Amino acid sequence: MVISNKPLRFIVATLVACLPLISFANPEQDTVKVQTEVAHQATEGALAEPTDVKSKIKEFINHHLLDAHDFTFNVDEATGAHNGFSLPIILWDNGLQVFSSSKFHHGEETAEHNGNFYVLHHEKIYKTEADGALIEEHGHPTNARPIDFSITKSVIGIMLVSLFMFVLFSSLAKSYAKNNGIASGVGRIFEPLVLYVRDEIAIPNIGEKNYKKYMSYLLTIFFFILFLNILGLMPFGFNVTGNIAITVSLALLTYIITTLTANKNYWGHIFWMPGVPTPMKFILAPIELLGTIIKPFSLMIRLYANMLAGHVVLMSIIGLMFIFKSWIGSTLSFGLAFALSILEILVAFLQAYIFTMLSALYFGAGNEEHHHEEAHH
Repeated sequence: MVISNKPLRFIVATLVACLPLISFANPEQDTVKVQTEVAHQATEGALAEPTDVKSKIKEFINHHLLDAHDFTFNVDEATGAHNGFSLPIILWDNGLQVFSSSKFHHGEETAEHNGNFYVLHHEKIYKTEADGALIEEHGHPTNARPIDFSITKSVIGIMLVSLFMFVLFSSLAKSYAKNNGIASGVGRIFEPLVLYVRDEIAIPNIGEKNYKKYMSYLLTIFFFILFLNILGLMPFGFNVTGNIAITVSLALLTYIITTLTANKNYWGHIFWMPGVPTPMKFILAPIELLGTIIKPFSLMIRLYANMLAGHVVLMSIIGLMFIFKSWIGSTLSFGLAFALSILEILVAFLQAYIFTMLSALYFGAGNEEHHHEEAHH
């Protein structure tokens, strides 16, 4: 008797899909209890430590997604000791204020420096009085916030990737000079990616004539995003490309370069489209101008949302291993997390490719030559 694999796979897939539903089925009074406890904590203004497993997992995920003013590897639940190291706090508040983040004791104490008092609340620094009390309105602190130039965990990640790229591609460039254009050493691993960016992204989208002036930026942005994405998959808590401020900066660079290097034909198609009736040009010009802003905005959201969602889903699945009460559920969660980690590596490459390709498309549109056929329409 032969049993078909397709029904068997369907049954297994159905069981896997139903396991989380069975595990997360909670009685109604638990939800009410949690909401009451959260409301009570908000009333008292205290940030109580989560006690149940689900709350601890949620707190850990939120902590991982946020930037941090210190670097914590793990916390000893028995003693409350944090294993890691502090980072420098650099504030502009009636002058430059520089001190160590250890003064905050991981957000548990008020930091005093030069007669000023500061509180770390959800990784944001607020100025307070000596008692460290926050004035809240609608659940959000209204205290003054000094300008923060601190070296955070994301900044450390950016520095590490920048240093790695500098050493890697400097050695690759030197090997070209020594070996008559032939790469050697570790740089040979990345040479195919460099050629791919040139031959499959830059030249087809920008053109043979203008692609060289954009190559340095395209290569930098491709490897910068790629290495940051890979760094975010390592167990060190880096979530740089899942930070909206980072993706805004990257998209803004693409927008500035496109705007400053675009030719007359590009701006002519925006403000005075050829082949369009004159009354329609006045209507379409603002829409086209708005489109130049929407393009980098889509770059920002695409990279940010994909990387943030990947971190949330992966860590949530890992957290299921601590929620399931049976070895079957934990094993399935581990297998799914492992498969998703492999998929996230692909997503890391894919997001670097998409950001670089769309940037090249915008550069190509900004340098497109005038077509004589359009003048006759």
